[in-house]
Amino acid sequence: MTQRLRKADRDVLALGIACAAIVLFVTTGGTVMPKIVRAWMGVGEAPDIALTNAVLLNIALLIFGWRRYRDLHSEVAERRQAEQRAQQLADTDELTGCLNRRSGVPAIDKILSAAHSSKEHIALFMIDLDNFKQINDLNGHKFGDLVLATVAKRVRALLPKNALLARIGGDEFVCAIPHPARASERMERIAEQVICAVSEPIEHKSGIIEPTISIGMVSTDQDSTDTKLEADALIHRADIAMYHAKKNGRNRYFWFEAQMEDEIRLRNELETGIRNGISKGEFIPYYEQQIDLETGKLVGFEMLARWNSPKYGLVKPEVFIPIAEEIDLISELSEKLVEQALRDANAWDPRLTLSINISPLQLQDPWFAQRLLQMLIDAGFPPNRLEIEITESCLHQNIGAVRSIVTSLKNQGVRISLDDFGTGFSSLSQLRTLPFDRIKIDRSFVADLGEDEASNELVEAIISLGRGMSLPITAEGIENARALDALKAMGELKGQGYLYGRPEDANTTRNRLAELDLLTGEKAAEIAMAASEDLDERKVG
Repeated sequence: MTQRLRKADRDVLALGIACAAIVLFVTTGGTVMPKIVRAWMGVGEAPDIALTNAVLLNIALLIFGWRRYRDLHSEVAERRQAEQRAQQLADTDELTGCLNRRSGVPAIDKILSAAHSSKEHIALFMIDLDNFKQINDLNGHKFGDLVLATVAKRVRALLPKNALLARIGGDEFVCAIPHPARASERMERIAEQVICAVSEPIEHKSGIIEPTISIGMVSTDQDSTDTKLEADALIHRADIAMYHAKKNGRNRYFWFEAQMEDEIRLRNELETGIRNGISKGEFIPYYEQQIDLETGKLVGFEMLARWNSPKYGLVKPEVFIPIAEEIDLISELSEKLVEQALRDANAWDPRLTLSINISPLQLQDPWFAQRLLQMLIDAGFPPNRLEIEITESCLHQNIGAVRSIVTSLKNQGVRISLDDFGTGFSSLSQLRTLPFDRIKIDRSFVADLGEDEASNELVEAIISLGRGMSLPITAEGIENARALDALKAMGELKGQGYLYGRPEDANTTRNRLAELDLLTGEKAAEIAMAASEDLDERKVG
């Protein structure tokens, strides 16, 4: 600030000097200059020396003033260019050359305002790179920047000249395209071309990547009212449609529909409910019986997660597990359930086993095995009574990490079973190299046993494979006597399903085991005492 003031003072001083020099030159130069010229030509007397020096000084001051004016003019031009460059940097994303969020949203508002006045419409595309975090993690941020710049270039090349493209997030772009009424097919063709162009390979020193994008689309043409929509409202709708595209498989586009907003609102409510529910202990273990099909005896339980929500009631895992995985809370949720299940199972007869399902995301955590073993130690639960169930799809995500975790748990006595067998693409080599203790046949193959010959043959083939590899078999989803009879005829198996009863909470399970005399002595005595006290209270009442 001080430097600017000093500079301004100098500029004013220079201007004053120049003005004074001009005034002096005008007043004295007209008289003195002719005398000086005649004296130099030898035809007249020399003027007074003081006046001559004053004129020469005036000339010097005029030259100084002119040079200072020229410098100031150049400095102003440079400053203007610097301000324009700073404005450009503030409004433009340096990596992709697109407008950034700061300038993009107001620019879209201007386009919307102009389109509203001219009775045109605006289509808004929300474009998001699929699995960009994985691209960065596997190839580095430098390559991630190359992917972003390449995608922006490919998208820009396919947009109309009057379209606007802005980068509003790390891997999110939004483009606004003016169009006449009823041009949805044209917009869809542009979206298809963009998806196709973006998916072209991008070469990298470590290999080739084929990026994909998901696009959410919305148009002012969809709004039946004549209200003027703002950029934020359209971006919000396009973002909802983009999320819907990702949920339905990625690498595709979806138009915004009103019910999508209700779905995303419910989704946000569920996310909040899950976050709060974990800290409040609303997630509880339920237990499904596992039966020896030959003898009909209870041999263990599979722990299933339930959400006892005050707002939604008892919520099944297929609703909240995918959300918990997406918001990175599955490990915390699962570990709290396992800790509770281990405490519950400690009261069961030592011959009964406990099976728990493991999320694929947990198998990507190199410390998962250590944390699970620590939970066993804290609960005082024997490792040989615990069975970890891994879905077949896990084997294709990171076989090296899975093998390390499985081996670590196996070495401590924990049993490992391959869940949902037959629904994935596991190879015989994987079954041979990974130390599984059991194969679980998916319920989809068991449902039609006894009615569909193809199902019978497929289940028999799986059982024969397990027998050849010395792997016991558990059949899931036994819901009727017909399927049970078919399975009994196929050999010695374990089974579970609604034919033996629905999954039950810890108290109901404990009471069932008390009736079967399958609790430890201490726990059985506690339950008997509680039942006696309850009976006494009823008599008094």
